[in-house]
Amino acid sequence: METKKPKILVVVGPTASGKTALGVALAKKLNGEIISADSMQIYKYMNIGTAKVTLEEMQGVPHHLVDCVSPDEEFSVAKYKKAALGAIEAILSKGKLPIIIGGTGLYINSLSLPWDFQKKDSDEIIRWRLTAEAEVLGKEALYQRLKSVDPVTAESVHPNNQNRIIRALEIYELTGKPKSHFDEETKKQEVPYDYIILGLDWDRETLYHRINHRVDRMIEEGLVEETKMLVERGYDWNLTALKAIGYKELKPYLEGVSTLAEAVTILKRDSRHYAKRQMTWFRKDKRIQWLKMSEAKDLETQVEACLKLILPQFEPINESE
Repeated sequence: METKKPKILVVVGPTASGKTALGVALAKKLNGEIISADSMQIYKYMNIGTAKVTLEEMQGVPHHLVDCVSPDEEFSVAKYKKAALGAIEAILSKGKLPIIIGGTGLYINSLSLPWDFQKKDSDEIIRWRLTAEAEVLGKEALYQRLKSVDPVTAESVHPNNQNRIIRALEIYELTGKPKSHFDEETKKQEVPYDYIILGLDWDRETLYHRINHRVDRMIEEGLVEETKMLVERGYDWNLTALKAIGYKELKPYLEGVSTLAEAVTILKRDSRHYAKRQMTWFRKDKRIQWLKMSEAKDLETQVEACLKLILPQFEPINESE
């Protein structure tokens, strides 16, 4: 008899879509604990700019993978996957429901799809050399090289995404096989859990209004001061953490080459563009069940709509207990 996989609830959506509040409300209803799937909320000291959940907003619900590493520490998808799987196991062992909340698509996919990130397929010397080549020859030259050795991966990578281009070339040089070959192999692996994925869908005008309002609130709450604090602590602008939306836009203002109003305008624009990219990513995932947020604007109605959508999918497990 085939053993049923434990079910995991996932809530995804673009920035400012209301994932945090909804996730906490669902966790309280479903006896759950939350695992963050946000690549920036993982960092300490970066609270306002990442819209990190506060202790008050948690309402006593345990949260995992928030405030874990310093801004100058590397935190790869591989590290996230390992830590998140550990959190899932710990939550299940307590008889509670793991609820994954976030907008970082790579984090979600690393858990819910049979992807594997092998440490053995990594070489710092090759990566350093490829990075140096990119500086001399340009990203376009490396992208064309990737197209010649691994056209499948090149098709899925933006020509400006230097990190992913270098990673794919690194794998090819190490193994003699394209990254796409390993992607196909790992698809054959089994995922240990059954992920039920819920997506929060706002109409564009409302979402953009929410984003603009959130940015204004961040400035009022002290985003400029938080960014200054990070720089004063010695964290470099070239760090992945400080390249995050919410911080990099303030650099010109803090260096005296733009006004705060100009920086805020750019931050709002970049946040809207990021939300659009997030939705483009999530729309491609046919597993996601979408909740029309504009039709359920208050939190209580949103929770009811979510439960109506997902509870029938949990019934087989409840009946067997």
